[in-house]
Amino acid sequence: MSHPTRPLLSARTALVLLLGLACGTAAGVLAYLAGDNTAASVLAGLAASGVAVAFFHAHVGHDLPGGRDDT
Repeated sequence: MSHPTRPLLSARTALVLLLGLACGTAAGVLAYLAGDNTAASVLAGLAASGVAVAFFHAHVGHDLPGGRDDT
């Protein structure tokens, strides 16, 4: 007997985290290419990732109950 399982993350949450990861990676690579050492580049990427997650959380539409998306 199989019970339907809910996904661990909603599509919106996965999108926000993926966009934050992409922005943080891009910022870290650009910082490294600009001449920063590795540690500074990682810190720049982590900071940019946190800011990007907050930004996308505020700007990406919210899921509606029941899986509908009327945005």
